[in-house]
Amino acid sequence: PAADWAGWPIRDSRSLVCGPVNSASGPDPTPAMPDGLRAAAVAARGFMPTEEGDALWVAALEATAAVPGSPLLEIGSYCGKSSIWLGAAARHAGVVLFALDHHRGSEENQAGWEWHEPDLVDPEIGRMDTLPRFRRTVFDAGLEGSVVALVGDSPTVGPFWGTSLALLFIDGGHGSEPAHRDYELWTPKVASGGTLCIHDVFPDPADGGRPPFEIYQRALADGFEERRAVGSLRVLTAAR
Repeated sequence: PAADWAGWPIRDSRSLVCGPVNSASGPDPTPAMPDGLRAAAVAARGFMPTEEGDALWVAALEATAAVPGSPLLEIGSYCGKSSIWLGAAARHAGVVLFALDHHRGSEENQAGWEWHEPDLVDPEIGRMDTLPRFRRTVFDAGLEGSVVALVGDSPTVGPFWGTSLALLFIDGGHGSEPAHRDYELWTPKVASGGTLCIHDVFPDPADGGRPPFEIYQRALADGFEERRAVGSLRVLTAAR
């Protein structure tokens, strides 16, 4: 229930605190993300603001405490930036992060779009290929034992996935069809009391595309309870 999380505050993006507030002793501190891993995440290629990445670390620690032994899964890994924050939390909890991406880039990453990066195009086939960069990012961070790459399309993998998730992070295609499809396919796999994170949620249409905001609204209507908002990241709890 939402009340379970009401006393889990965030102080700032570097020294995050999450723990039930105890009037006698104050908040219980969240384990700090190891400096080397955090530095690797901040330096990694990608579009995740540091404040939101730090919030992912906290959300993942909360998720693994609420649903111990269950894995994390992110949709949309790109070059592995968010995978470091989540993978570090998975390693801390003794579970794994499954990083799902076809590595051909979302619509907005293609040639002619705002977020296209030409050096990530495979010159032999003329298509985006972020998998080599992702693998190097995870290797350099020392997280190969905690981050498992799932190379495939979300609607191909989703119907065959049967494991309950402590945390689901939706940050894949931001068009209407892929965003709503990811929501419909994967949110039923979040364990009771588990965590749903959605990236690039902008209430004001002038700030960004609508589909992530739309699926965030769907989540609220479906009974997920908002735990916190950090930048464009929304952290929600699945009903128990």
